[in-house]
Amino acid sequence: MSLEELTDENEIPFCKLISIIAKGQAIYLKHHLEDYGINPTQLYILFELSDPCNLNQEEISKMFNINKGSVARSFKKLEEMGLVVREIDENNRRQNKVSITKKGEETLEKSIATGKTVFSGEDAFLLSATYG
Repeated sequence: MSLEELTDENEIPFCKLISIIAKGQAIYLKHHLEDYGINPTQLYILFELSDPCNLNQEEISKMFNINKGSVARSFKKLEEMGLVVREIDENNRRQNKVSITKKGEETLEKSIATGKTVFSGEDAFLLSATYG
């Protein structure tokens, strides 16, 4: 069922509505992040790293339910851009501890500011309350 097929007699099933909203949000967010050279996954990683809790790649992989390879590729790009730094964990040399750089913090702040200008009302409030 497409949105064009819906009339007053038809209701959008709740799960379909959630799917439409989520997909629209992802497309919208991806479009606005192109200016910063990052994608939504990388933005979420920067959000998590902005809270100093010494996460490693495996923990972030579990947190976002993304496979380790995708997380490693995201970190590689973020590292190449100078937004994060990876260091070998001295307690477990097979893992990397990851931290956000000053440039990463600036990119995150710009992304949040863009989001605040684009969202309105409750969305802007939630974005502000959650991420500054």
